[in-house]
Amino acid sequence: VLTNNGKVYSAGYNNVYQLADGTTTYKNVLAPMKDNSDNEMTNIKNFIFDIGGVLLEYRWADMLMDHGLSRENAIAVGNTMFNDPLWSGMDLAAAGEEQSIIEAYRKKYPAYGDTIAWFINHCEYMHVPRKDVWERVHTLKELGYPLYLLSNYPETMFHKHTDDAPFRQDMSGGVISYEIKKLKPYPEIYQHLLQKYNLIPEECLFFDDRAENTEGARKQGIHAITVTSRQFLIEELDKIIAATK
Repeated sequence: VLTNNGKVYSAGYNNVYQLADGTTTYKNVLAPMKDNSDNEMTNIKNFIFDIGGVLLEYRWADMLMDHGLSRENAIAVGNTMFNDPLWSGMDLAAAGEEQSIIEAYRKKYPAYGDTIAWFINHCEYMHVPRKDVWERVHTLKELGYPLYLLSNYPETMFHKHTDDAPFRQDMSGGVISYEIKKLKPYPEIYQHLLQKYNLIPEECLFFDDRAENTEGARKQGIHAITVTSRQFLIEELDKIIAATK
């Protein structure tokens, strides 16, 4: 959100308001918007979004319960599946490659193997839209900001979760882990996005629900906000949007 003095301001920070002529008026002391590492954000021109926990919610426990598991067993299977390093391999998988990972899960966890296989092969039941977030993302697009995706995702799951999501049409581009076989929070995936679209890191603001990923972005010079809840994200986006009006 640029003002005439090159700073980024957010409505709600010391009562900042932007006038129609591009100038700002304020009460008390004018304070630049900050990310949640307390870094001052100036000249933000691009917004970058993770997907899970940001643009989508996940209902993995409910999905497993729909498959017939008790809540206790669903949580046990989910924790086993997601906390194993094999899941990081899933996020690197191109279409078809996930089957070898399913077989590795079967060998490692024979009691859970069939359930994990069903879960991965039916991942279209896992995600929940955040339409109120999408509306605000679309508003940022209408205001003229380039928007990008940066997310860890296997190819098949990525397409099942996002191909019909309206936010895909608002994106100017993005990098997904399966495409380059690199994961957040490692430097290579952030640098790939920056280089692919000729982005200046100090001009970018990244939203992710994992603190290690936002910290990874900051290490590359990208401003970042850790999304702690759906409501928190809505409030942050509303502040940014309000500051442009």
